[in-house]
Order: sequence, then structure tokens, then C-alpha cells
Amino acid sequence: MAALSSIAEVLNARSGQSQTLHDILQVLEQTLGMMRTTVMLLAADQQRLVIGATRSVPPNETQSVHYQRGEGITGRVLESGRSVVVPSVSQEPGFVDRIHQRARRQADDSSFICVPIMVGREVIGTLAADLPPCKSGRQEADELDEAERALTIVAAMIGFDVRVRRDEREEHEALQEENLRLRDALEERFRPENIIGNSRPMRAVYTRIRRVATGNTTVLIRGETGTGKELVASAIHYSSGRSNQPYIRVNCAQLSETLLESELFGHEKGAFTGAIERRIGRIEEAENGTLFLDEIGDFPPAIQVKLLRFLQEHEFERVGSNETLTANVRVIAATNCDLESALKEKTFRQDLYYRINVFPIVLPALRERRDDILLLSNHFAEKYSREMGKQIRRFSTPAIDMLMSYHWPGNVRELENCIEHAILLADGDAILGHHLPPTLEMPDAADDSLSSRLDIRVEALERDMISDALKCASGNAAAAARQLGITARMIRYKMKKLGLET
Repeated sequence: MAALSSIAEVLNARSGQSQTLHDILQVLEQTLGMMRTTVMLLAADQQRLVIGATRSVPPNETQSVHYQRGEGITGRVLESGRSVVVPSVSQEPGFVDRIHQRARRQADDSSFICVPIMVGREVIGTLAADLPPCKSGRQEADELDEAERALTIVAAMIGFDVRVRRDEREEHEALQEENLRLRDALEERFRPENIIGNSRPMRAVYTRIRRVATGNTTVLIRGETGTGKELVASAIHYSSGRSNQPYIRVNCAQLSETLLESELFGHEKGAFTGAIERRIGRIEEAENGTLFLDEIGDFPPAIQVKLLRFLQEHEFERVGSNETLTANVRVIAATNCDLESALKEKTFRQDLYYRINVFPIVLPALRERRDDILLLSNHFAEKYSREMGKQIRRFSTPAIDMLMSYHWPGNVRELENCIEHAILLADGDAILGHHLPPTLEMPDAADDSLSSRLDIRVEALERDMISDALKCASGNAAAAARQLGITARMIRYKMKKLGLET
């Protein structure tokens, strides 16, 4: 009773599982006089027991020790779910003695008891202990039965503790999964309708769009060419309170310094050659709305000064006029340039940099969001199939491999162009590998001769067509051969040559 009371206190302390098991074994050895107490727990594969706790062997000597189901006395208890009492270890042929390496001498002939640790009807481990021989020799049968009952009670207490810990862990994992599901659902709810992607980097972008959209803060969108900066600017505008007002876009890299100034600020009649009438600029057109300045890193220095003034004071003058005008316009800028390097080279004003870099949004390159490649591919396939009047429903496995392994230097824009190219060539219901542009094939052969390239293309086409036929035929080579119009012998030869044998 003293031992059970002490074990109950150990369990009530709610320490970590390993510490709790060690404390329980300490009580069994110090209070009940047992030796070499050991708890073994079922491994993840459900087929073997590994050591959960023991006091008489250093941990570094027991890390690799395990018992398979049915192996030795301990494995037999795991398999049967019933206790085993060994009156004399030295007389038991099935005793493996893998953990403690007992000295099997007649003068120290200990007894061994192993009981199952149960959670419901499931055996999840074992509790074992040695009983030292009494002065008269072996332990009496009554004493062994009493020790077995004591260990069975302790094993039940351990099993209850394991079940509580398992339930708590499962509840915690369920709460975490629910939290992630709700967070993903919330992020999906706020995902702009014009942007495709559910990867973690893109969800972070959606969060920043949601946070900045409701205010009037100047936004700087950064990212490589083709990542979709204009889509993000559009999403910010149409998620803001200015969504019913004008959304004006200006590509700064397409215009010369004179034309850019006139495009932004407008001009008076006769301000320069060709100015035959007054023209309002994009800033005036965007009154109460949003002005999107794409490729702001290409702004000429003289225009940078005037833009800085407008950002700070909301004031400007048309080209050829001294009249100061004001405008209530939100500015969103975008660039693929390294503005920090431009600052060092003094091609971009530092004060303008700090004025536009109030709330940066960095778009990840497509190679950094590979989880979105298939999602985007399906979107573009559906778009161009509809435009071209085709019924493309899927991508072949080799085509998917090519899309996923390519490094996409042109990002989403390059992916869209590749899918449009593939839809144009596809004549069935699937996009195959050879429908994609040759740049995606990336041959490994060092020989760039025409014959070498032709061999590579032919082999890639054969692999693509055979793989797709096997997939449609559920792996049946004969059926795939009939589909391709070749013999079963020929397709098996090709499968072996191309490494497609399962």
C-alpha cells in the first residue's frame, strides 16, 4: 500500500513521461525490494518494444535494444497480452536476457515477472522486474503471485497515465490542425480573386495585402519580372475604400523623361513641340483613386524630385504651367530593380526611397513557391483551352515532372506562355511532355550535335507516350501496347530500355 500510494503521488505530479516512469521504477525497487525494473513501450511500427525506462543500465547502452513480437519472455507478453512469471531465470530456456545481462549462477538465481501495460484492450508495453532469491532458495509461489498482482496494478496505473497523455496529445494535435484549417480558411477567404496560389509565401503576401488595403499608405511592391506585381497592386486597390474610384497604371520604363513628366503631371498647350492642346496627367485622372507606378526604379532623376514633392505635399504643376494643383491620390509603386544598389550608385534618390518604402510587399519567385506550379498550370490550361476551343483536362506525369523540375527564370509569366504553347500543340485531352517548349527539357547530354539532340527528343517522346498509355491502362502493358498500336513484346522492350518497368 505504501508503494501504491507513492506511485499515485508520482503520477499526480504530472512530470514528463520518461521522468514519471523512472520515478515509478525507483519506488518499486526501494519500497518493494525489486531489482532490474524495466518499462518497455511499443514502437511506432507496432511490431517491437523499445526501452521506455530502466534504472540499472545506462541509457547509452539501451538505445538499440528492442524485442520483436513473440521474441523472448517480453515479446511473448506483448504478443499474448498475458503476464509471465519465471521462477528461475537460469532454468528458463526462452529467457533472452538482452537488457541487463544477468549473471546466471545458481547462487544468485533470481525470479522474473513481466506483465503487460494495457490501454483498453491494446497492449502498448510491458513492465518487468526481478525478485531476488530468498535465503532458503527460490521465491515461493505465493510470493511470486503477490508480486505479479502488485506489478499488474502498477502496470494498470501506468496504462491509465499513458492513455491520458495520449488523449491530451491527440486533443492538442486536433486543436493545432483545427487552428491551421481555420487560419487557412481565413486566408483563403481574404485571398484576392485575381491571384492564384496557396503556398505559404503567397499566404504571407495575402496577409500584407489585407493589412494595407484599408488605409492610404504608400506601398512598394518588389519582386522579379513576371511575379505578378501588377496583380497585387490591383488587389490592393479593389480591396480598399477607393475601389469605386479610378485605378490608373503607368509603366515608367516605356516612356522618355519628357513624355513621362507629361504623362504623370499633364501639360499646357505649347509647353513643348507637339503640345497642341492642354492635357491632364495621370495624377489628375486618378483623383480620389489609386496611381500604380510600375518600374519606378527607372525614374529619371529630375522626375524623382517632382514625384517626391507630390508624395509629401500632394502638390504638382503641369508641364509649362506655374499653377500649383493638388490631388488626393494613393500611390502604389513596383520595381524589379535593386534599389539599394541604385542608392549606392546615386541613380535613385535616398529621400524618395524612404518615402515610397513605407510598406514593402515582396513577391516570391515561382521557384520559391513550387507548391503553386500545378495550381497555376491548371488555371492557365483551363483559360487557354477555353479560348482555343479545346478540351484539355490533365497533364501527363512526364509533363508534371518537367514543370516541377524547371527553374522558371521568367516566373509566372513564363509559365503562362509555356502552357499556352502546350495547349496550342495538344490534340488530345492531355498535355504531354513534348507539347511543352524545348527549353523545359534541359537535356543532360554534353554533345550538342543534331543527331544527339534528335535522339534525346525521340527518347523523351517515347517515354512520355508510353508512360501516359500505361497510366491510362492502369499499368497493363498489353492494353497500353494496343492503345499505342504496337505489339506487347515491343512495348516491354521499350519499357526496359527507358527504365519504365515496375
